[in-house]
Amino acid sequence: MGNHGEPSKRTSALFPAREVRERWDDFLTRELACANERIAAGSVTPTLDLVAFKRELAGFDFRTPRSLGELLSWIIAQMEHGLVHVTHPRYFGLFNPAPTFPAQCADRIAGVFNPQLATSTTSPAAVEIEAHVIRSVGGRAGLPRAGGHFTTAGSEANYTALICALTRSNDGFATEGARCFRGPPVFYVSSESHLAWLKIAHQAGIGRSAARLVATDGCGRMDVDALAQTLSGDCDRGCVPVMIAATAGTTNAGMIDPLVACARLARSCGLWYHVDAAWGGALIASNRLRGTLEGIEQADSITIDAHKWFATTMGCGMFLTRHAPVLSSAFQVSTGFMPSNVPNLDPYVTTVQWSRRFLGLRLFLSLAAAGWAGYGEHVERSIELTNLLKEELMDRGWAILNDSPVGVLCIQPPPRSDDARSIVRKMLSTGRVWVATATFEGREVIRACVTHGETTQDDIRELVNALHGARSGGDGAERRPAGLKSNRDPI
Repeated sequence: MGNHGEPSKRTSALFPAREVRERWDDFLTRELACANERIAAGSVTPTLDLVAFKRELAGFDFRTPRSLGELLSWIIAQMEHGLVHVTHPRYFGLFNPAPTFPAQCADRIAGVFNPQLATSTTSPAAVEIEAHVIRSVGGRAGLPRAGGHFTTAGSEANYTALICALTRSNDGFATEGARCFRGPPVFYVSSESHLAWLKIAHQAGIGRSAARLVATDGCGRMDVDALAQTLSGDCDRGCVPVMIAATAGTTNAGMIDPLVACARLARSCGLWYHVDAAWGGALIASNRLRGTLEGIEQADSITIDAHKWFATTMGCGMFLTRHAPVLSSAFQVSTGFMPSNVPNLDPYVTTVQWSRRFLGLRLFLSLAAAGWAGYGEHVERSIELTNLLKEELMDRGWAILNDSPVGVLCIQPPPRSDDARSIVRKMLSTGRVWVATATFEGREVIRACVTHGETTQDDIRELVNALHGARSGGDGAERRPAGLKSNRDPI
């Protein structure tokens, strides 16, 4: 006991003394920086011996404690060798780029303070920071005084949109669910949309068949005439349309649905109009390119994933809406153990979540550090590098099948080459670059997307060489062509 009858401060492996924590913090910072350098110079693809890894993992029976230093070194090594490295500058894959440094700092801060964002009473600063970012992003997208919240990812945000659409369509949905409708409720998305919509319809209790997958126009965009015909046919059959969800940046090809035409049809039919801009929404940062999203300002709600083109850490989605009261009525609940219950303010009564991590700090610090102009440069640079890749491939006889404004290429090999899947398989086996296969308008293609904020022209050259070298019988190791410059400096 201390001098005043207080117990002495106890330290343990779970709660070590300050000097011990500082030592391990410094160690972790140094080791992660070194690992990141090794990753950039090494393989994009996993090099893990999975059999050996499982054997080592089985040795963690959690009976005998191990030193934190040993554990930190071990887990860093497993991450370094056991992942596809989205942080690698030659990762040309999906929409999950290397995170900004401010976002990484935000994760450390949120981890230390560990605020619970269920209510504004318990975390007033954190809740208001998130609300401020939501209003700012919403305003930039054309939704002044937007309501909304951060989500785990785009799927949760899109689910929220459907719940809002169902709630506004029929007051009885809150208590009776789908039974309140006079016929089956349905909603409309492009057949090229992110098919998490099927899971969302299942989760909402209206069934997967409620997600109407509308045909495209042959170029990867929702066909508005087909949309109108499908909608009219559903009405004739006694279905109840509730929402049109346009996509701004399809997963396979980065295409943007005709946002203005979709908005017009939604308004004429009294439907909720949602824009899934999980990827393409970052175009709002660029004064030069934001017009590409014309029509998004007419949306009732918008999804944007900050962990995609805004390059925060995973997962950090956003749901934005011009109808905050609908959002509040959809998730309102009252219970005695919560310290407050303020509609449009307390996150637990405006979101599907209850306990919530401080996600918005990642985008707040990144936006505050770079400004809209900094993010605009980030987006524009990505598109410039994508255009460089497109030019170099077309010069060598490769075809680009899509016409995406958001930096995604659907690549078709030259005549007499191996098929796309074989080429990608050979490329991935080298570990030099990472691309994917995808399907675009019924054709299998090689999909490449420039996502990393530090990718350079040299990295683009590596990809071009790897593709061309693997096109037929090669190993993806073709020498540098004379026509491409060697320049490590970014555009």
